[in-house]
Amino acid sequence: MAVQITSRFVEFDGLNIHYDEAGAGPALIFVHGGGPGSSGLSNFSRNMEAFADRYRVIAIDLPGYGQSTKLKISEPLWGYYAKVLAGFIDALGLGKAHLVGNSLGGASCLKTALDFPAKVDRLVLMGPGGGYSLFEKQPSDGIRALVTFYLPPGPSIERLKGFAEYLVHDPASLTDELLQERLDRAMEPDTARFMPLRIGPNMAPITDLWRERLDQLPHETLILWGREDRVNPMDQGLILMRQIPNARFLVMPKCGHWVQWEKADEFNRTVAAFLEG
Repeated sequence: MAVQITSRFVEFDGLNIHYDEAGAGPALIFVHGGGPGSSGLSNFSRNMEAFADRYRVIAIDLPGYGQSTKLKISEPLWGYYAKVLAGFIDALGLGKAHLVGNSLGGASCLKTALDFPAKVDRLVLMGPGGGYSLFEKQPSDGIRALVTFYLPPGPSIERLKGFAEYLVHDPASLTDELLQERLDRAMEPDTARFMPLRIGPNMAPITDLWRERLDQLPHETLILWGREDRVNPMDQGLILMRQIPNARFLVMPKCGHWVQWEKADEFNRTVAAFLEG
């Protein structure tokens, strides 16, 4: 029997936040990455069902993405999204939640744990932003493709496919349905105008999370990285692993930036075991 996923909205702090949810139990929030057309459910469609028998699984659309409020974000992005996630946890009356974040979502989850530690249970980070590469050029080719997506000649399915291929090791794993869905959302006027990760006047400030007091994080943390990540290179995880006291670091071979997509079954098993450990 297929798991029923329900689309919902919640309002707080002047925001209208969309999320999809399934199941019941302790709260588990999936937080998506920051590429064009991204949203909670599109990033985690291969993972929701695997956890819905034990958790209240929630895939949030952060402001600027999906069906949530679009606005110019002028303050540092990770800190802003941390406040949004903390407010979201309060608005749903969750008390605290496990946070699972990819890329932009990983950075947002990490900053939430730093700024609002009581609201976070266990922490799963997949190729999170805000890091520093020891061995690879910065910004990476994947980041360049992301922030230049809306520059002339403008969005197209070819341009989106070119960016999306940086997310995975095997481009064959990208479906036509996924690409078209993301392009349609990326071309919505407010989404295009207020995309926070883009070159232009509406680009949000980005800070270095690796410089923060990660040594003070009390949370049990699982860091997952694709060995062939061409967006946030895998060596960034070494700094996080070294600094976060209770961190585990797992590298998956033949895998790019989207661990939860390319290695969905292994991701689901590994994260489930970590959360229940």
